[in-house]
Amino acid sequence: MNQKEIAEIKRRFHPDKSNITDICGCYVNEKKEIVSEFNQSMFSMEEDEKAEVLTVLKKTLSGTQGKNLIDIDFATAQVVDSDEHRMLMALRKSGLKDEEMVKAFYSRVIDGLSIEGNYLILLAYDKYDIAYKSKDGYKNDDSSEQVFSYIMCSICPIKEIKPALKFSITDGTFHNFKSVGMVAPPALGFVFPAFDDRNANIYGALYYTKDILEGHTDFIKAIFNCEVPMSATVQKETFSQLLESTLEEECSYEVVQSVHNSLCEIITEHKVNKVDEPLVISKKTMQNVLKSCGIEDDRVTEFEEKYDEEFGSNTKLSPSNIVDAKQFKLKTADVSIQVNPQRNNLVETRIIDGRKYIMILVEEGVELNGVNVQIGELDTQMN
Repeated sequence: MNQKEIAEIKRRFHPDKSNITDICGCYVNEKKEIVSEFNQSMFSMEEDEKAEVLTVLKKTLSGTQGKNLIDIDFATAQVVDSDEHRMLMALRKSGLKDEEMVKAFYSRVIDGLSIEGNYLILLAYDKYDIAYKSKDGYKNDDSSEQVFSYIMCSICPIKEIKPALKFSITDGTFHNFKSVGMVAPPALGFVFPAFDDRNANIYGALYYTKDILEGHTDFIKAIFNCEVPMSATVQKETFSQLLESTLEEECSYEVVQSVHNSLCEIITEHKVNKVDEPLVISKKTMQNVLKSCGIEDDRVTEFEEKYDEEFGSNTKLSPSNIVDAKQFKLKTADVSIQVNPQRNNLVETRIIDGRKYIMILVEEGVELNGVNVQIGELDTQMN
């Protein structure tokens, strides 16, 4: 799913646009026991409650593609005959009305999910009359060609609010506020099937994780039985280690800065061109980047071999997962320097009298602990 397709489905989660009629789910305690199950009609809710529920579900489509939102691909054999795909299709086909299948789904989630504390498993079913859209972008909401039906699962932690003393403005008195469990935004979830090319793609799903450091691999295995995609954090760490081990003594500040800037340029160009599809780069693109940064051919060849070992020869990476276009940070054992990514040319390295220095060109005012300080001849004389 690309950004436009995700945004199109996100717009569904509004009381005036949603066709979700019921919310079903269960409350799971820290012992992995189902405390209660529910199936509540959206029509029985107050308007503000309905809006809040839809807002919670909508967050399952939030975040950055490739980091928080990850495409799940089913193998053809799974779609033809597998327990996991058969379950998802049955839930969708019944509109979550098959109670036996819903209970089986709860069990599979609980068995495959490791999460601290209590949580809710929320399930929703929606039918979207896809509005007609012409090739030139014209959209007619009153005309639809087909219906996209899908299920959404959201796993929401329950945050316990401790007892407290509250004051009532109405009667001017104090009251005890008892402990209560509040529904937190989803920690993870998914949409099935995927909405690709504005059509249902039963060969895919869109998986969501709030914390990119926690991919919930056991959950992915239990629900999708697919190869777990490498998380954004692991991609970055692996790429950094790959660059270090390949370049060795040639892994200089200037070379790494050049690689960073080249990848950031690719990201910027993708945004400027307003390309809908998520940006990914191949091993071949990385080879060209390294060569353009002055890295010798034998080092590039070594990088290719290690890339195949770590990522797989045909694996494509999101450049935003391996570099941060919004941050340029240098770090030593004692000092951390954060620089405007657009002005990283202000930083350079020097060796003076055999000692290594990081030099920063100062063009404007300098603050020390919030105090404007002057850098001039006096500083030079004192040093």
